[in-house]
Amino acid sequence: MNALYQKLAGILTTVLFLSAPLSAQTEEKPWNGHECAVVLTYDDGLNVHLDNVVPALEAAGFRGTFYLPGNAVTLPGRVDEWRRVAHNGHELGNHTLFHPCSGSAPGREWVQPEQDLDTYTFNRLMEEIRLGNVLLNAIDGKEQRTFAYSCGDKMVADSSFVEAISGWFVAARDVLYRIEQPGEINRMEVGALAVDGESSGELIAQVEKAREEGGLLVFLFHGVGGEHGINVSLEAHNELVDYLAQHKDEIWVAPMVEVAESMKGD
Repeated sequence: MNALYQKLAGILTTVLFLSAPLSAQTEEKPWNGHECAVVLTYDDGLNVHLDNVVPALEAAGFRGTFYLPGNAVTLPGRVDEWRRVAHNGHELGNHTLFHPCSGSAPGREWVQPEQDLDTYTFNRLMEEIRLGNVLLNAIDGKEQRTFAYSCGDKMVADSSFVEAISGWFVAARDVLYRIEQPGEINRMEVGALAVDGESSGELIAQVEKAREEGGLLVFLFHGVGGEHGINVSLEAHNELVDYLAQHKDEIWVAPMVEVAESMKGD
């Protein structure tokens, strides 16, 4: 009998020994077993996204999130290519129908009257966001996706619309920079680093900071090698992608919707 007890005690000790490191690893590495997470997002459905970005990401084995407004320049002639992008595992995110922005905000002289959020009613914006989902569903057939606030604006008719759309999306991307920490993320206002002219070294330094802090870093790109006033060189972008590919074991790179799904229990 003593021998049996000793055998059972040995088995129990082994189980506890093996399970303790696993629990610690789960707590220390919440990002799908990685040290941190990086999401690569691209706004406005540009030609350079299809021509420059998608090939670079897929060559590295990555998938990104592309926020397409309904009036994206590429939708009329290249919708089949966006359908293939979605089929290959990238996310097509909602960026409203017409990308309205508050024309009264500083530096917004470029906002056209018909796209001035200051003149919108609450219901008009809700309908445009809802129809944005309908349009994207017609392209990719998917029900789950994330949202990106156009120009980062979250007020319409003097009211925040964040809560009103919270049931329509897994998460929403903000434009304010912060590295998000596990268990502290507001899924409807996920911070992002808006990229504009940074070198690859500067971009990689932000990833290394996210690794040190064990957090989530979301990149917000517009032009990649041109086509937009807010731009990063193709070389800098691709060197960032190469760096991420070299550190796949430490850095989880995935579309926003996938990372947001993993945060549901937070």
